[in-house]
Amino acid sequence: MTTTETRTYAVPTRAEVSATNQGIFDNLKKNLGFVPNLYAYFGKNETALGDYLTLQNRKSTLSVKEREVINLVTSQINGCQYCQSAHTALGKMVGFTDEQILEVRTGVASFNSKLDALAKFVAEVVENRGRASEDSKEEFFAAGYTEANLIDVVIVVGDKIMSNYLHALTGLEIDFPLADKI
Repeated sequence: MTTTETRTYAVPTRAEVSATNQGIFDNLKKNLGFVPNLYAYFGKNETALGDYLTLQNRKSTLSVKEREVINLVTSQINGCQYCQSAHTALGKMVGFTDEQILEVRTGVASFNSKLDALAKFVAEVVENRGRASEDSKEEFFAAGYTEANLIDVVIVVGDKIMSNYLHALTGLEIDFPLADKI
């Protein structure tokens, strides 16, 4: 392959992954109705899919809605339309409206003061690669978040950066309804 050719990345089928990953594919299909392309791609690696799902599904001090705020803000800043689309669908499932989702993606949640502090904090953390001003940190804590929550925010941001980067590298087809561009 010359440097001018573009490599294409194929989503593996169930038959093309290990027996362990086939079991995970079966569980995903049972629980979600399908195996999302990005998850399937993780299946090309013997342990990555299971490890990634364990990270995503770990017990957290943050609510499902709070984790979706983090996922939406991080994916927007990183320009990952796959994850924006997936988390728009998930955001609706946890009770956000279309308008709220679009606003959250901009790093604001004016409809809820606690989520607003979280969205603003996450935006600053992601934009500044882990750094946030003292004011931003204090606003996060003043909203009722704890240091344990801070740790979980970083874990969720890290989780989302992994999937954002993997999609950026592979350009896999988006198999969720496309999120609006903002």
